[in-house]
Parts: sequence; structure tokens; C-alpha cells
Amino acid sequence: MNWSGTRVLVTGAGGFIGSHLSERLTELGAKTRCLVHYRADGSWGWLDRSPHAQHMEVLAGDLTDRDLVAEAVRDCDVVFHLGALIAIPYSYQAPLSFVRTNVEGTLNVMQAARANGVRRVVHTSTSEVYGTARVVPIPETHALQAQSPYAASKIAADKIAEACHLSFGVPVVTVRPFNTYGPRQSARAVIPTIITQCLTGTQVRLGNLDPTRDLNFVADTVEGFVRAAVAPDAVGHTVNLGSGREIAIRDLALLIGSLVGRSIELVTDERRFRPATSEVERLLADNRRAQTLLGWTPSVTLEEGLRRTIEWMQGHLDRYRPGVYAV
Repeated sequence: MNWSGTRVLVTGAGGFIGSHLSERLTELGAKTRCLVHYRADGSWGWLDRSPHAQHMEVLAGDLTDRDLVAEAVRDCDVVFHLGALIAIPYSYQAPLSFVRTNVEGTLNVMQAARANGVRRVVHTSTSEVYGTARVVPIPETHALQAQSPYAASKIAADKIAEACHLSFGVPVVTVRPFNTYGPRQSARAVIPTIITQCLTGTQVRLGNLDPTRDLNFVADTVEGFVRAAVAPDAVGHTVNLGSGREIAIRDLALLIGSLVGRSIELVTDERRFRPATSEVERLLADNRRAQTLLGWTPSVTLEEGLRRTIEWMQGHLDRYRPGVYAV
């Protein structure tokens, strides 16, 4: 697809993946409108530091504001819906906030897309909706299991998107990224937590060390989103974006330690454990549908992606509080 002049909206554009996607679309020539969460200080999140920000249209607001969402979607050809509350530990404390933002917010986006005749909506799911893998690798047909309030809100959001496609013909593609990492990710995620502690000491405090995750560099995830917006046969489908490789948190921490050049001590911190039946023990993607429908496979190895992330975080440690548990 020639993106030149294509009018796109990215919700959640000030966040980790959203900022990278907004920049990529702008580089491709799209007219990029970015919806960022309103903050009293006027911040646009990571877009504040983006060299591409001057070429974007930035709106600040809240996904639960139906009128604002309708205005954001107006005149857009493609909508990338990434805006969400995503912190699993915080979802135990504030589940209603997750329902309002993730479920009601998604409904607002879908209704606005329908009203405006949007050509395609790329809706963001998460591998957390699968819960602990019952079969591996996990196909898109795997049962959905809400092992946290966050996962429950995302399952509901996915079903809202599905219902709007089947009931009203909204042209939706749902992409389901497995754990994405890279520059700009917040310390609530495991990889920045490990890297910042490795860079500032030899002791790394973590929760459960046994779960496995399928980890994907942010540039690969962004490429999956871009392809989902143009793949001719993708509408109506859910597509896993995952590497097909899993690693235990313990081994991940040791790998990062070796890349940083430090011998680290792993310390389990009870505050960082999920409730026992809420822990997702294993995630490993079956990415064959992404290969078939999108022509997508990840291009950055875990080791290379970690090196790039470590290098970036070395230059941005002032953005983090190493050792402090971010809920």
C-alpha cells in the first residue's frame, strides 16, 4: 500500500507501542492523527520527544468520551486502536477503570468507525486473553480465559470488536501481540524491570521466575500492525503476533545480566507475585496465521532486541526508578 496521504488515527499514541507505530506511519507518508491521554501538564507522552511530532496532528482526551472519540475518528481512512489500560497489577486494584477504558472505549471507537465509514480498524488484543496455555503453540482458536481483571477487559473489548464486525460490517482486524518489549517501555513490564536493576546493581528483585513468555521486539510488532491494515484477506480475523519462541523469566534475567556484563543475584519479592490462580504460566505463539494472512514473521532475534533495548535504557535511566516496584 502507498500510505502517502492516507489519513490514519492511532489511539494510545503517546504510549510505548503507539508512539513507535505513529512514527512509522508518519515515515511511510500517512497523515497521522494521534489520540493521547489528556494530562494536566499538556504532555503527549513519548511523542513529546519524537522528532516526527511536528508532522503529526495530536489530540488529547479520553477514550471514554464518546464525542471526543467521534471527532478523532472523523475523516480517517484507517484506525489503529491501541489505547488501553494495560498494567495487570493495577487491574487488581482498579478493575472498573479497566472496564470503562478498555471495553467502553473500544465500543466508542467501533461506533465512530462505523458512523464514519472507516476503511479498516486494526484493534489491539493481547496474549493475556488466552491465560495459561492449554496447548502449545497457542493458535488463535485457543480458549479465552480471564486470569486477571485486565485480561477480562481485553476479552470483552475483543468481543465488542468482533460483534461490531459481524453485526454492522465494521471492517475490523484484531491483532494479538505476545509480550512486546523495546525502547520506551515502562518499568511495569518485566524486561525494563530487569534491565534497570542490572544496570545499577547486581541484585535483581522479581516475582515468579518460572512462567515463560514469547517476547517480541517493538519494531516487529509495529510491522505486524502496518501489515494488518493492508492485508486483503485479514478483515474479520484475529492474528497472533509472536515469535514462536518462549523463555522462562529466570532465564531471561540471566540472559540480560550476561548482555549487560554482570553476574546477578535473583531475589524473589513476594510483592511482585500475582495471586496464585491469576498467574499465566506459559505463553507461546502459533504465528502461522500471521505468516499466511499478513506475510509477517519477526525479524529481530531476542538477543539482538535486548541489546538494542539495553543500549537505549543506558541513555535514559533518568526515566526509571531501578528497584522500585511499579504497579
